Amino acid sequence: MDRWNYLLVLAACLAITAPLELFGAGVYRRAWRAAAAILPVAAVFIVWDVVAILAQVWTYNPAYLTGVDLAGILPLEELLFFIVIPLCGLLTYNAVDTILRRSKRKSVRQR
Repeated sequence: MDRWNYLLVLAACLAITAPLELFGAGVYRRAWRAAAAILPVAAVFIVWDVVAILAQVWTYNPAYLTGVDLAGILPLEELLFFIVIPLCGLLTYNAVDTILRRSKRKSVRQR
């Protein structure tokens, strides 16, 4: 079971933030915008990770990984981390921004 821990944490992050899609214009409904925000940054950090792994500066505990490595170097879970966590951040930001804008409009109308 330990080898699924990293993936389970990522799945939990997605599950917890998924309902936030109901607020505002949505992140999943504008996937191209989410991809444009996430993928360039993810690419930089993936290269950074690969360089650190090859230089033996950075390692992963295989007990917590599925064993699926991309190009024999980067654990699948690490690639998913660079996509899932920023996606959860976008969902959270979008929801908070929408709630704050709605409350601001509501307070202006009440004056």
